[in-house]
Amino acid sequence: MTATSIDRSELAAKNRKVAGRAVLFVLFMVGLAYASVPLYRIFCQVTGFGGTPMRADAAPGAQAALAPVGVRFDANVNAALPWEFKPETNKTRVVPGERIVTYFTAKNMTARSTTGTASFNVTPAIAGQYFSKLECFCFTEQTLTGGQKVEMPVVFFVDPKIRTDPATSHIEEITLSYTFYPVEKSAEAR
Repeated sequence: MTATSIDRSELAAKNRKVAGRAVLFVLFMVGLAYASVPLYRIFCQVTGFGGTPMRADAAPGAQAALAPVGVRFDANVNAALPWEFKPETNKTRVVPGERIVTYFTAKNMTARSTTGTASFNVTPAIAGQYFSKLECFCFTEQTLTGGQKVEMPVVFFVDPKIRTDPATSHIEEITLSYTFYPVEKSAEAR
């Protein structure tokens, strides 16, 4: 073999190595792009980032010595989902740490079954880290048959730490907002 043919084979080997790394990098980035939405949702639920309510297993118990917080309920439906959706009460007062159960009502306005999923947030966004849900219809997809009307509970509490954090101690009212969106089912799932 000549020096030129050795250089070419080494160059070809280096090029294959670089191409292999580039393909792996592209596959990694595509995988990361698909994983980013669920990872971001988990991050927000764990940290309360962006007004995302936290998930919890139990309420700590009412702290009667702390000033109550008003909680307002907001319900919206994307125009593509033929549902009526509203809270049973628009507002409540919550003692920090107290376990609260409230209900929302949804009604399918068509004769066919439809499925929706709710996105949710809390405003002001900084309160999200202190607003915890124990149970919520928003954790799963909801399917309503034609004309069906259902009550959907939300069980939550406002963490007592909201009153000791200088950034949130002044908050008098929190808004819990839901928006239902249609879920398209694939042909195999029907």
